[in-house]
Amino acid sequence: MAVIHLNQKQLATRWNISEATLERWRCEGIGPKFLKLCGRVLCRQVDIEAYEESCLATSQHAGQ
Repeated sequence: MAVIHLNQKQLATRWNISEATLERWRCEGIGPKFLKLCGRVLCRQVDIEAYEESCLATSQHAGQ
C-alpha cells in the first residue's frame, strides 16, 4: 500500500483551520507527527487518522 501524505494546506482544509494554527500547534507540540523534507511539512495520513482517533471524546453523561 502506498503511503499518503498531506501537506499543511491540505490538512488545514481537512480540519477547517488556518495554516497558521497548524504552525503554532507544531511549535507547541500539538497535532499529528510530521515530516520536514526539503523545507516542506508533510503528515502521513495514517498519523493524521491516529491523532484524530486520540482526540475523540465521549460524553460523560452517556447512558445515564
